[in-house]
Amino acid sequence: MTLILENIAKHVSLTPEEQALFLSKLETNTYKPKTILLNAGEICKHSYFVNSGILRSFNINDNIVEHVLSFACEGWWMSDMYSFFSQKPGQLFIEVLEEAEVVSLSKENQEQLYLEIPKLERFFRILIENSLVANQQRLMDNLSLPAEERFDKFTKKYGTLVHKVSQKQIASFIGVTPEFFSKMKARLLKK
Repeated sequence: MTLILENIAKHVSLTPEEQALFLSKLETNTYKPKTILLNAGEICKHSYFVNSGILRSFNINDNIVEHVLSFACEGWWMSDMYSFFSQKPGQLFIEVLEEAEVVSLSKENQEQLYLEIPKLERFFRILIENSLVANQQRLMDNLSLPAEERFDKFTKKYGTLVHKVSQKQIASFIGVTPEFFSKMKARLLKK
């Protein structure tokens, strides 16, 4: 549990008693690849912290095409934020890509922690703000940058994932078809 406490300590300082209370509200599980933690259409009742492994969030459009929204590797949080905060059915799937140890924090426990340890509300606000900024930047990149630059940004942000997730998923994340991605990668290798 030290990884999650280190993650929190980047933004707020918890006393040993507060750490113990926080840890008591968590559940840790190990999942095999292809395990679905959340299905589209369900209400997201947990936020997930990755101790090890890789998760991805994605949706599937009416043409049965997957669109990868995000990846989470060691030390990252993931949730369907729309569904988690609104408590309405979401549009995202959350899937385990590589065997993962995942810490779950329920919406109910998170709200209770806000009351018992108010500085955790600040911590999660910072996470949400960082996520909002990253999503806005990604949207602007997708609207204005060529695919090669979007791939370059992906490799800088998710360097370890380039060899761990499928090319199809990387292509989806940067907003190109797998065929285009394959040709683009071949061009980049020739440079």
